[in-house]
Amino acid sequence: MKKIGMLLVSVGMAMTVHAQNTKIEFTEYTLNNGLHVILHQDKSTPIVAVSVLYHVGAKDEEPGRTGFAHFFEHLMFEGTANIGRGDYMNIVQANGGVLNANTSHDRTYYYQVLPSNQLKLGLWLESDRMLQAIIDDKGVETQREVVKEEKRSRIDNQPYASFQEEIFRRAYREHPYQNVPIGTMEDLNAASLKEFIDFYKKFYVPNNATLSIAGDIDIEETKKLIQQYFGDIPRGSVEIKRNSIVEPPLGGEVRDTVFDNIQLPGIFTAYRMPPQTDADAYALSMLTQLLSSGRSSRLYKEVVDNQQLGLQVFAFPYNLEDGGLFITLALANMGKDIAELEAAVDAEIEKVRNELISEREYQRVLNQLENAFVSQNSSMAGIAERLADYHVYYGDANLINTEIERYRAITREDLLRVAQKYLTKDNRVVLYYLPKQG
Repeated sequence: MKKIGMLLVSVGMAMTVHAQNTKIEFTEYTLNNGLHVILHQDKSTPIVAVSVLYHVGAKDEEPGRTGFAHFFEHLMFEGTANIGRGDYMNIVQANGGVLNANTSHDRTYYYQVLPSNQLKLGLWLESDRMLQAIIDDKGVETQREVVKEEKRSRIDNQPYASFQEEIFRRAYREHPYQNVPIGTMEDLNAASLKEFIDFYKKFYVPNNATLSIAGDIDIEETKKLIQQYFGDIPRGSVEIKRNSIVEPPLGGEVRDTVFDNIQLPGIFTAYRMPPQTDADAYALSMLTQLLSSGRSSRLYKEVVDNQQLGLQVFAFPYNLEDGGLFITLALANMGKDIAELEAAVDAEIEKVRNELISEREYQRVLNQLENAFVSQNSSMAGIAERLADYHVYYGDANLINTEIERYRAITREDLLRVAQKYLTKDNRVVLYYLPKQG
């Protein structure tokens, strides 16, 4: 049994080494209309992921018209001049595929995973809605109700789910990050059909999009198909001005209380972070791994195991293009005082601010990051998405192969420095979540 166990460990190590040495090869170029294209060939399985990233998110919306980017995530499935209303999803599923979309503060992303013999279908579907999506009163009203129901089910009626909105509107006072992607129903209800059409014509254009394809494809044949389906779509004629607002310092700790339909009190803390491309953002992400990477992490061992003040405790980076948030959250154990819980979490933050972490801890965290980096490239959909992200946010799609080097370049001294610089009380928002009945 011992020999078998050693054999399995050896096999696992060999697979990890192989994955680390497997480079993601890709081809990228830009069409005359501005559409950026990234292609990755992998013939190991007969599937293909077709994705389009539009560089538009909640931060690109006009004041008083929040929620447009997320609204279009839904509206783009309404149909086109060639695709019947509501048929988009049915067509993909009938041909053995799956599809989805998501919206953030910085982007809107659509993808399909299809049998590789249906590549033409995926290209046609994405190109047709880029060129001639139907935006009319019926579609807008339909999707207004869909978004309202989504907000009710996923935010209003879920415990603690409002934390994103509550934190962001306090952490940002001038930058449009203060508005979360789902927006407000008041803004969506007040918007006219023309405003939705204008939004589409401005942002859903080839020169604001990245087409990323990964899977069982022939590169040269795929290039011809892309030219056929996307080459004649005209560039957008409206200038896209990127956000230029630089959020001033928070200027002191912001504290507040939110009463929610919950049973256990919770505490949410958010520290301002630099833009996700900044080296300090990488170091802060590494610190969240140190604090909150499973049961062996610092926060869990101390707050949950040793002091038994918290039922759950997490730290995670909310990385964003213009500067995100380093967030910690903790749910109190039954009968425990939330102020004691906050003090326990703060004590662990103070340790990383005042003490150099051990070489052993540093290596453990780096190993965890390296393993996560390898596993990220385990699916065609994941590869397509990361290639697009790295191109749009970092201007370097090859980070899909090299980003781990940015973490390896971080020293223990760097971790201490960024903790002292960013994890300060005058750079944070603290929210107590308390039961309404209390």
